This record gives sequence, structure tokens and C-alpha cells, in this order.
Amino acid sequence: MSSVAVFAHRGASGSHPENTAAAFGEALRLGVEAIEFDVRMSADRQMIVCHDATVDRTSDGSGEIRKMSLAQIKELDAGGWFGGEFAGERFLTLAEALDLLNGDVRLNVHVKVDDHDREILAPLVARELVRRDLYDRAFLAADQLALALVRRVDAQLEICNLSVEPYKNYILRSRALECRILQPRNATTNADFVAEAHRYDMAVNPFYADAEEEMIRLVECEVDGILSNEPAKLQAVLGCR
Repeated sequence: MSSVAVFAHRGASGSHPENTAAAFGEALRLGVEAIEFDVRMSADRQMIVCHDATVDRTSDGSGEIRKMSLAQIKELDAGGWFGGEFAGERFLTLAEALDLLNGDVRLNVHVKVDDHDREILAPLVARELVRRDLYDRAFLAADQLALALVRRVDAQLEICNLSVEPYKNYILRSRALECRILQPRNATTNADFVAEAHRYDMAVNPFYADAEEEMIRLVECEVDGILSNEPAKLQAVLGCR
């Protein structure tokens, strides 16, 4: 059995529509260690679970999330695009996602911010995680500017620095934020980087790997976790299934 944690990227998104209850449910059924999902802000300042800035790719609608109300977003089918059996899936709010993921699974909450909403959304998400006392189960992943805002909300909430570039001082910059989790791109992750991060007690969870050979390479680099759209395949590689 491997000690590498399986992170279901946007849930079990290789087999189910990403960031939906169906994808999260499958990830939970598989027994993954962690689930990664994305949060954006709607026009009425609601926290919406969605990766893209628009709903176009992952629903039967179109438009920018930041220009749509929660009610408008909730009318959309967020599953049928992936397959007919998933028709009727809806976009989730952050609160709904957290209610679904209320077991022992770790939560990798990726806050998708732009200059227009960074100062609002990052603190909103942080406050919700703190309100639910998710210190031991959740961490907030975002860019450096957003993480600085999160630190004003709470000094203890676990954070992950997604401002990877410039790569040469990624570890140094993350340490300055008191960040103990790194998520470099898998292509730039090597054994030397992992060893340096471990010297500072920082965990390395690269994103993302779906090919078996890349999963094996990252395991050989001694990473702590791997984000994957194919969590069942990763579990098989790790000997978990």
C-alpha cells in the first residue's frame, strides 16, 4: 500500500461531470483521501462550485458566472453535456458541496479569483471554512494575493499557494505565507523539488496526472499526493484497489 494520497480532481471527473454531486459521490465511493473542487462568485455574491469562468463548457447554458445570479445558474443542467445518464445535475453552491462532503475526506478548495472579485471571494470562502471548523479537513488553494487576504481572516486555516511561477523561488515565497502545501504542475515536479520542500515540512501534491506512467514517475519522486481526473486508475497504480 502506498502512502501517496489520492486527490480526485473536480471529483471523479474522468467518469462523471466535473464538480457535481455525481462526481463527488463517485469519489467518496472510491474512498479517495481528498477531493479538489473550484469556487467562483456569482453576480449576487454567491459561492458557486465551477472551474471555468463561464458555464458554457459544463452546462446547457452560456454566460459568465460573475454576471449571472444564483437563480439563473441553478436553472442550468450541469450534467447532460457529459452523458445522458447525468442529465439534471445542477451546479452546487459551496455550502451544498461542503454538506455533501461531510465525512473524513480532505477538501482541497480551489478559489478561482480575478482582480474584480479577489478581495470579496477569498475571504468569503475562508470564513465559511472557519465557520464550519474545517481546520483539520480543508485547505484553501489560491494565488498569493488571495492568500494574503485569507490570512487576514484567519491565521490558522491551512493554505496552498498556486502562484507557482517563477518556479525557482516557489518554495521560498510559499514559506513566507506560512503555507505548508504546494501544488506544482506535474511536468515541473521532480525528486529534487520534492526533497527541498520536505526539508521545510511542506507537502507536495502535483496536478494533475491521468497517465499511468506519469503517476508512477511522481510516486518515484516521493510526492505526498497526486491530483487526478482518474482516481480509480491512480488507486490501482498505488495498490489501493
